[in-house]
Amino acid sequence: MATTLPALSRAVRVMMRPLPMLSVPRSSRCYVTKSDVLHRVAMSADAVAEATTDTDIELKSSFLQTMWWRGFLKDATDLAELDSELSKGCVVAYLGFDATASSLHVGSLLQIMLLRHYQQCGHKPVVLIGGGTTKVGDPSGKDASRQLLTQEAIQSNIDGISSVFSKFLKFGDGETDAVMINNDDWLSSLQYLDFLRDYGRHFTINRMLSFESVKQRLARESPLSFLEFNYMILQAYDFLELSRRMDVKLQFGGSDQWGNILNGVELGRRVDGNQLFGFTAPLLTTSDGKKMGKTADGAVWLNADLLSPYDYWQFWRNTADADVGRFLKIFTELPQDKIAELEGLQGAAINDAKAILADEATALLHGEECLEQIRETAKALFAGGSSTDTSALPRITLTADEASEGVGVLELFIRLELGKSKSEVRRLVSGGGARLNDVKIEDPALVVGVDSFSSGKEIKLSSGKKKHGIVELVA
Repeated sequence: MATTLPALSRAVRVMMRPLPMLSVPRSSRCYVTKSDVLHRVAMSADAVAEATTDTDIELKSSFLQTMWWRGFLKDATDLAELDSELSKGCVVAYLGFDATASSLHVGSLLQIMLLRHYQQCGHKPVVLIGGGTTKVGDPSGKDASRQLLTQEAIQSNIDGISSVFSKFLKFGDGETDAVMINNDDWLSSLQYLDFLRDYGRHFTINRMLSFESVKQRLARESPLSFLEFNYMILQAYDFLELSRRMDVKLQFGGSDQWGNILNGVELGRRVDGNQLFGFTAPLLTTSDGKKMGKTADGAVWLNADLLSPYDYWQFWRNTADADVGRFLKIFTELPQDKIAELEGLQGAAINDAKAILADEATALLHGEECLEQIRETAKALFAGGSSTDTSALPRITLTADEASEGVGVLELFIRLELGKSKSEVRRLVSGGGARLNDVKIEDPALVVGVDSFSSGKEIKLSSGKKKHGIVELVA
């Protein structure tokens, strides 16, 4: 689709609604038509005017074809021009992750998978760790200010989240090898007055107030600090800095980052005269409307020290029927024909698709070698199998001294993260859902001591039918 509008004025915003899976193979060309999407032209001012053309956009790049049918594509600036750039050769793109916790959770996995596909399609991904922006706090999607973290806490979180990327991306010095960089390298050395003079003049308060993240906070009369208000300027500057340092041309993000990404695209045009691009993926929710990555028991962490591989596998195994097909496209690398086959399963057979989803997603994060133990454990716990292998279950240790004195069973449930508080575990006991070695716990005051280990060196605690943990007695 040819256009003659200047750089930012010709940015095409493509707002996707849920799409049926394309029937063409991945290597074939596919078309984005007016009947499939709503084309909008992002103007240099705040207004967004609807396009009048019905011209088809023929997607030629393997990356955008893959993103289309797998359901990753929500918004994009100048989609036709971006497609052309991606078809010419390697394009450097980045995606930012702030260090607000010691581990990323499943809500970030879509973005990581996006980078993985990008690299596999012959392009170079840059993982930007927000060591600098974490000091400010992103107000997007928040009703209250983020807790300010110390430099030591931020560094600890960076150490925690950095390790997961090497499981999905190949890092190195090659043309398409991934690179990890910290925006604290340039943000912390900025001279405030110089920064405001050189870059602050390109941002109007009028436009910044129009962003959804700001409007929501103001509408709810929730405080929005001046510190947070600067976040969108700093993110835009990140894009400009990366375009200068590494020739980055494309920024990825969740759809809540659309306004921030457009700021970076326009800043690059205004300051350096560069055409930069933005691409956002949808913010995923489950079929019942819940935010992806959160469960009633807390966040689904990607680091094994916070969530065991078995519990991670079990999370995917418990996927709702309505979400299986969509999650197979996004969180696995199964080919289109296999996913179509699994989507066609009905009734109890859909459990086979859930098990495959769990296997594929867990293998990507924790490696295939853990799957055999996980399957054996699941078989023993849920299918009446003869295996007693519990090595895949989360576990804690109890010293001989502790066992001699005795430890309340409520405390052990909390240590195993089978409950958040003693009152919650008491309710579990009163409801008949707490078990010790498959025997119902009747008394919440039960104390686990040396006698509890009379049949071996470990005992099993269970919360309901699906959550289990091991208490191991050590010398």
